[in-house]
Order: sequence, then C-alpha cells, then structure tokens
Amino acid sequence: MSTLTRPKTDAVATAPTTLRGPVRVLLRVHRKALWAAGALLVLGIGIVVALRVWMASAKELCADGDMTPCGGSYLPSYARTSTELFLSDGGTVLLLLAGLIGVFVAGPLIARELESGTFRLAWAQSVSPAHWLAARLAVPAALTVVGLTVLIAVYRWGLWALRGYPYSHLTTWYGSGIFPGTGPALLGFALLAVAVGGLCAVLVRRTLLSMSLTALALGTVALGLGKRRYELWPHILRQGRGPQAVSPGDWHLDYGMLTASGHRLYWQDCFDTGMAEDATACMRARGAVDHFTEVHPASHYWPLQLVETGILLALAALAVFAAFRVLRRLHG
Repeated sequence: MSTLTRPKTDAVATAPTTLRGPVRVLLRVHRKALWAAGALLVLGIGIVVALRVWMASAKELCADGDMTPCGGSYLPSYARTSTELFLSDGGTVLLLLAGLIGVFVAGPLIARELESGTFRLAWAQSVSPAHWLAARLAVPAALTVVGLTVLIAVYRWGLWALRGYPYSHLTTWYGSGIFPGTGPALLGFALLAVAVGGLCAVLVRRTLLSMSLTALALGTVALGLGKRRYELWPHILRQGRGPQAVSPGDWHLDYGMLTASGHRLYWQDCFDTGMAEDATACMRARGAVDHFTEVHPASHYWPLQLVETGILLALAALAVFAAFRVLRRLHG
C-alpha cells in the first residue's frame, strides 16, 4: 500500500501561492476527459433543441383545449408525446451526470494518483499536498457548475415549450424525474459529488473502491432526498373538494377529512380497518365533517429548491473539510 508521506528534497523551494501550476498540469493530463465532457454538453443541448424543433413543426389539432374541431377528443401529436416522454426524465439524467463527475473525481482524478504513487512527483516539485488536492477539487467543481448551469437553462427552455398544453401529466414541476434538474439543487448535488469523490479517494486510495463508495454515497443521498423532499418545506391545507381543494400545478400529498375540532382523519385510516367499501361512512362515524387536501402549490418550488440546495452545500462543505483533514493526517 502506498503511503501519503511527502517526499523530502535536498533543496528548499518556495511553495506556490496560487493553484495556477497544478491546475494547468491537471487540465493537460485529463484533456481527453474534458473533450468528452464537452461532447456530452453539446449532445444534451442538441437533443433538447431537436425535440423543440420537431414538436414545433408537427401539426396538432385542439392544442388550445377547444375540442370542437377534434370531435370531442384530444389527440396530441406523436412529436409532442415523444418530447414529453423524453423530457420527463431529463432531471434524472442530469442527476446521474453529476454523480458520474463525482465518480470520476474519486477514481481517475485522485485515487489513481494515490494508488500509483504519481502524486509524489507533484509534491516533490514544491506543490503542497493541500494545493494538490485543492486543484483536483476546484477544477472539476468550477467546470461542472458552468456546464450544468448551461444544461439547466436548456432543459428549462425545453420544458417551457410544453406549458399551455392540456392533459399534460408527465412534466409536472414536482416530478421525481424533473425537479432535480431544473434548479440550483442540481448544482448543490454536483458540488457534493465532487467533494464526496475527493473524500473517498483520500480515505481509500484505491481507484475502483473509491469510485464504488462514491457512487453508493451519492445514490443514498439522491434517493433519500427524493423520498423526503416533500418534508423540506411546510405544506398547506386546503378544505373542500374538487377545484377549491386542488389547483392545476399543485403537488398533491395526502387527503382526508376534518373533525369539528380540526383533527385530521386520513382515508388510509379507514382503509386499514377493512372498511374501504364505505370509507365515507367510516369517516363520518369518527366525527368527520369536511374534506381536506394537503398540497405543495407551485409557489413552493423555489423554497423546496433552495432548502435542498442548502442541505447539499452543507454536506459538500463537510466532505471537503474532512478530505483535507484526512490528507493532512496521512501525508505527514
């Protein structure tokens, strides 16, 4: 096993005060990966542009919701349904891309050098371990933020074309395949991916194992946030039934009935008792007097995005701090 002991040199050299040298070397060594990342960026933009052009060129009757010329039934064009289907999972694709960057940082960028011992060459040339690690975290973080910001803007532009179309259920703002890729939460996850990749690399110092641990950690965070996202901001309670309880664009969470004292009774409570065949009677027997619905309205989009971003950035800061502490402990 290679150690992280900094090699001794006969001459005393002055440590660089900037990251310019390590960054230049890093970009030159991994230029093929940069070209591949640029190609993925162009490919993503091209797919969204092609879908929008395809949908705009396709003729569609009754797109405004007036069913008169359609004989009472709405028939969307194949271009529109295909665009909806592809874009409905765009956020998941961007999330996976951010995770892939973290895996790359953990493996080829850091752990491979620690495993092979090539890090000694940089450290022997008056590059401190802190500068060495900082360059390998800062460069992918900066490039990732720039690239994903462009993809977020393009993805939102593609989704915007679907607004105003009736009976669109695949591209809701809160969809698990859409929400992660439409706001700053994706950038927070990408920075967390870079930080976790760096931490796993300096901890394990084995390429494949570091990549595996990074993927496992990021997958756990992504799944956990996806399952509990609705709890990141207080939902609102709407009383009544029908349009007065749920508006277009609402994220429906749960529903039930209220008692006279305001206590909430959920429909699931009656289903669990075996009275699902007459759930309303079950509710009435428990004192229910009015219906209610718990929702996140569309106005909760930004609070949910910002809270999730804050959580991810806090985790990323902790991971970066831990990575430098581990490096400092091991290299001496």
